[in-house]
Amino acid sequence: MWFNRKKKSAPAVTDPADMVRELREQALKVDVSEFPPAPQRPHVVGVMMETGYPQAFVSLVAFADGTTSLYFSTGGGIIGAGQHDVVYAATQEFLDAAEAHHAEFAPADATPPPGEGRVRFYVRTVSGILAAEADEDDLGYERHPLAPVFHAGHAVITAVQESTEHQ
Repeated sequence: MWFNRKKKSAPAVTDPADMVRELREQALKVDVSEFPPAPQRPHVVGVMMETGYPQAFVSLVAFADGTTSLYFSTGGGIIGAGQHDVVYAATQEFLDAAEAHHAEFAPADATPPPGEGRVRFYVRTVSGILAAEADEDDLGYERHPLAPVFHAGHAVITAVQESTEHQ
């Protein structure tokens, strides 16, 4: 899985929030050639769904190889949850949902986190990073075309929570 690879001359990061920022940047910059497109998913190889809250934001990161992590901008999170079968399956459905709505995303010029009450999607494709942003309530109440992607992402979060509660 990509997050286990060591970076050359990487400085030691001791602040948990700094570590999360570094992991987020790695997810946004990982070489997607490591994830060959699947026949049923010719564009999407990874998705990051970020949700903004009053004091922080949460990032769900998912890649085609099953890499699935949940980061909290204040520090901490769950890394490597995709090793659990239920999380792996939910991750693949999340990626499939992003592929099905591929046309709803636009090329990303920048990758800022979302503001409070907002959800930002970053879709890693073979040709670059695509993005979209929406109000969390609009997604949750299915008033936005990307609601299926949002709900698939929340199914991954639920699977991560359930699989890590029993450890």
